[in-house]
Amino acid sequence: MPTLLNLQGKWGLTPFLMKSLSLYLNLIRWDRPAGWLLLLWPTLSALWVAADGFPGWHLLVVFVLGTVLMRSAGCCINDVADRDFDRHVKRTAQRPVTSGAVSVKEALLVGASLALVAFGLTLTTNAPTILLCGPALLISVLYPYAKRVLSMPQAVLGVAFSFGIPMAFSAVLGGSEWSLQSVRDAVPWQAWALLVSNLFWVLAYDTEYAMVDRDDDLRIGMKTSAITLGRADVAAVMAFYLVHLWSWSWLGSGMGLGLWFQLGIVAAGLQVAWHYTLIRSRSRDGCFKAFRLNHWLGFAVFAGTAVDLALR
Repeated sequence: MPTLLNLQGKWGLTPFLMKSLSLYLNLIRWDRPAGWLLLLWPTLSALWVAADGFPGWHLLVVFVLGTVLMRSAGCCINDVADRDFDRHVKRTAQRPVTSGAVSVKEALLVGASLALVAFGLTLTTNAPTILLCGPALLISVLYPYAKRVLSMPQAVLGVAFSFGIPMAFSAVLGGSEWSLQSVRDAVPWQAWALLVSNLFWVLAYDTEYAMVDRDDDLRIGMKTSAITLGRADVAAVMAFYLVHLWSWSWLGSGMGLGLWFQLGIVAAGLQVAWHYTLIRSRSRDGCFKAFRLNHWLGFAVFAGTAVDLALR
């Protein structure tokens, strides 16, 4: 990688350190930003709505960096939990933990370090937001193991990937009191409703993702939404998208968002129609492309939200 070569030349990193850095970057999927962008856009949309516009540089930096760090930590936890399954799946067999290039202990240390830095960022916000870190972390840790017992583990992932929404509201609206009541006061019902709405988006794109590995997952006994839905998978994905966009549109309108916001919803809807053409044949390449480009759907909604609030 050119960037790593530049680091080696500039800072004199040894080949051993270069190899370790490369493996750790691979571990946290540094070369695949789509993963953290899927978390980022709905979180930023919620942050803009809660602040009634630009939330300020402090909160923007906290949530952008926190999103990247927690997604990276989640990759470490997921790879450790799935290491015995991933070796039987062609797409994941060469992941660092699965291949043995990074030990379980190393992966957990990297993940814990990243999560600790993310928590440090949260400490610069307020009491309700810090209190929400507990359930957010718990759900993130539980998700990899949900695939063993739940027929639709993507629902757990949906909660984990959407928890930035109530945290964004609490960071803007919260006070200094350390109590559950302070969390209730800082997070209105609309924030929890947006979380549920976003969950349906996660169900849509992660089912597309699961469709890529369906044959391998069937062979090793993994539970996924693509397996549970069977031949109804494409129809279900489209239904998940529609529920998400309709409910997000309705909630946004109720919070005073107008034409530009709705145009963002329309732009996202056009992408959904395109995704149908990618996944209807259930090809691995088509399903993976639809998943990989989903972050543009979230960007469309965020852009509409930000422009709408800026032009008030």
